[in-house]
Amino acid sequence: MTDTTVVRVGAPGSPADARLLAEAAGAVDAPDLVLAVSRDGVRTVHTGGGAEPGPVGRERLSYELGSASKPFAGLLLARLVAQGRVRYADRAADLLAPGFPVHPAVRRITLRHLLTHTSGLPGLPADFYPQAVPRWSTDPYGGYPADRVVRAFLRARPRHRPGTRWHYSNFAVSVLGHTLAAATGTPWEVLLHQQVLAPLGLDATRVRPGPEGTDAVGHRRDGTPVPALDTGGFTAAGAVRATPLDLLTFLEAHVGGPDPRDPTLSAALTDVCRPLLRRGLRHAHTHTLTWFHHPSPYGPVLFHAGATLGQQAFLGFRPDTGLAVAATATRRVHRADTFVATAYGLLTETP
Repeated sequence: MTDTTVVRVGAPGSPADARLLAEAAGAVDAPDLVLAVSRDGVRTVHTGGGAEPGPVGRERLSYELGSASKPFAGLLLARLVAQGRVRYADRAADLLAPGFPVHPAVRRITLRHLLTHTSGLPGLPADFYPQAVPRWSTDPYGGYPADRVVRAFLRARPRHRPGTRWHYSNFAVSVLGHTLAAATGTPWEVLLHQQVLAPLGLDATRVRPGPEGTDAVGHRRDGTPVPALDTGGFTAAGAVRATPLDLLTFLEAHVGGPDPRDPTLSAALTDVCRPLLRRGLRHAHTHTLTWFHHPSPYGPVLFHAGATLGQQAFLGFRPDTGLAVAATATRRVHRADTFVATAYGLLTETP
């Protein structure tokens, strides 16, 4: 069952976008699906999926973002830097555990290294897997709390010298979250709300499940529902939940939405969009502080995808044209999954 709505913001909506989203939705198999685009603030939202719709519209449910939470962490760090509260070059161990003896390579890891996946840390701590494997399909993270993440960092032996190689790491971004909380004396959830969510008006975005009936329910590949994700101590790397409408608001802020009243937020939004490093085979790909950065026929695109045990999300925008794409689905990712490719195509192939 599908439905396409046009949300007008200062101009008529686009029937062409409505047709485009309806066509794209046909390529994705999921119990619940939302494809949403914004062109200079004019929104078109397509909802659909194989499940019966509930009393709350799919576009108003909160979806687990998984790794697509990381742009929120990136914007938070950039704003704290703009406020002068921390620096990108600050060493994480010095902020997290001053005076604690750590490996020399750990001592060199900065906040920028943690966020840009250049810290030398593995994707997850080595001792994460023994407790996670027995419940890999139900609750792999919940048994690994914040204090274990911190201890694992302080005793780590990075594989590579910080700043020399790019290796995607949920571990590193989680350490960043705990480090910023320690540096500011403010819990991560409160810090994120104060510095990012509230200033941008993201009232339906949070890091914990909401009241009954307000959260989308994830599904395994066979359609079996899965419980809400518990990220344990990895909150900064993957705990954000948001409605597709809030995701559009977040993305619109990156493509010249309403000017934030606080200049530090404007500076942070500019900072996270700036190309910063090269990565991948022959260093062919560009990365900003927190976004993947690819070329397209319509200018550069910045994006990030994420997945949890039963949900997927995609966020992306084109700074040069004012196009933003947010997509969510409630089925676990699999090898032949078309969700990310479909959302990426809306971002890169749409005039």
